[in-house]
Amino acid sequence: MTKSLLFTLVLVGLFAAGMWQILGMGNQLPVKVKADTVKPILPDQNVSKVAVPLNSISQAIKQFKENIKHPLSLLLLQILVIIATSRVFSALLSRIGQQAVIGEIIAGIVLGPSVFKFLLPHYFQIVFPADSLNNLLFLSQIGLAFFMFIIGMDLDIDVIINKAGDALTVSIASILVPFFLGVGLAYYLYPSFGPEGISFLAFSLFIGISVSITAFPVLARILLERGMTKTPLGSMAIMAAATNDLLAWCILAIVIAIAKAGGFASALFTIILAIGFVTVMLLVVRPLLQRISADQLKKYESGKVIISISFFILLASAYTTELIGIHALFGAFLAGVVMPHDSNFRQKITEKIEDVSLLVLLPIFFAFTGLRTQMGLLNETTGWIAFGYIMLVAVSGKFIGTAVSAKIVGQSWGNSFTLGALMNTRGLMELIVLNIGYDLGILSPQVFAMMVLMALATTFMTGPILNLVDWINNRRKIKI
Repeated sequence: MTKSLLFTLVLVGLFAAGMWQILGMGNQLPVKVKADTVKPILPDQNVSKVAVPLNSISQAIKQFKENIKHPLSLLLLQILVIIATSRVFSALLSRIGQQAVIGEIIAGIVLGPSVFKFLLPHYFQIVFPADSLNNLLFLSQIGLAFFMFIIGMDLDIDVIINKAGDALTVSIASILVPFFLGVGLAYYLYPSFGPEGISFLAFSLFIGISVSITAFPVLARILLERGMTKTPLGSMAIMAAATNDLLAWCILAIVIAIAKAGGFASALFTIILAIGFVTVMLLVVRPLLQRISADQLKKYESGKVIISISFFILLASAYTTELIGIHALFGAFLAGVVMPHDSNFRQKITEKIEDVSLLVLLPIFFAFTGLRTQMGLLNETTGWIAFGYIMLVAVSGKFIGTAVSAKIVGQSWGNSFTLGALMNTRGLMELIVLNIGYDLGILSPQVFAMMVLMALATTFMTGPILNLVDWINNRRKIKI
């Protein structure tokens, strides 16, 4: 042991001495300067652009500042700030009985121009300079693709088709009623808030789908926390929300195709391609994946072959739908839908990507949404009046459409109101739709800010409304 230690110390000493000697000799060599170089970084000293020798504190500080501005360093700093802020606000919101996703949305708005830039503009420019936002955009899109893939795996098409029943009626009503009201609202909003070069058709359809979305993941989490997942009402809510998501994304794909083409006739080719792709995924890729998974899970305990195939299908599907013209996220969602619903298979896939997607990449998406959200644009009375109309349409359309249809299919008024409150929650799914609309130029910055605020408010009010409905139901039982 002593000999080994002595040998190690001698080796390290020789290495250090040799490095010191070589580097000392190398520093005496002249630095070659390119002919087209205007001037060196430090004109009075022999310094290269590759490495600045730290001969003084001022040089060290200068090098440190340069390192901070490096794209990779800046991206890592942004991710650290985003995750830390998201965790703080999620913990705060959890203490008052709200979903962690609401805290993450608020964190995103706080990090944007509405708060961070307004209070500390200098530091905002250091952390989130405008030329660095594209990196966050692409990273957030990757996170969303993984998330939509997971959401797609949670939907079982066979169950929805065979067992939806009354939930299908509730789901259709919960989409059509707010969608119709949203299109009517667009007629009021378009003259003042419609972006230049965007037709009323594209604008109105997008407003309609924006107020029709239900956040299936948030709804499922609320039911789990309240112990309602195995109750008949909870099962109906999950089925209605799952069907709602499926229908909403199909409608959204058509709306995107129309928006990009400028009209329904021009979008017809895109819609035909999309229908053909969905057909191939459901009738060809899905059965093939089921056979492959059954075979591979028997042969390989680790399931690495299945995981690699699944990632390939995810990326290929997202790429195909992006080429078709209906957005990559729809392809990621569809890839999740066609995945085998074997519990072992689902566990192997989910455990690989869920934690990274939910804890790291999705907060980046929330922060990027916050960086786009400019609450200062609503400083005029007309903006807040328009926001009031948006809230009225979004809440009443979802609540009335869901509650009335639930009552018609045989639910009590108490259960109907509970379903209405649950289906009114929007959360992450709403933000995904809004960002798509913003990227396409359909939603102006003002309308985007109103819609983000609406998504936050409707998600926040779900818990209190459910508590109010429970209190009213309990009061009625006591009186009876």
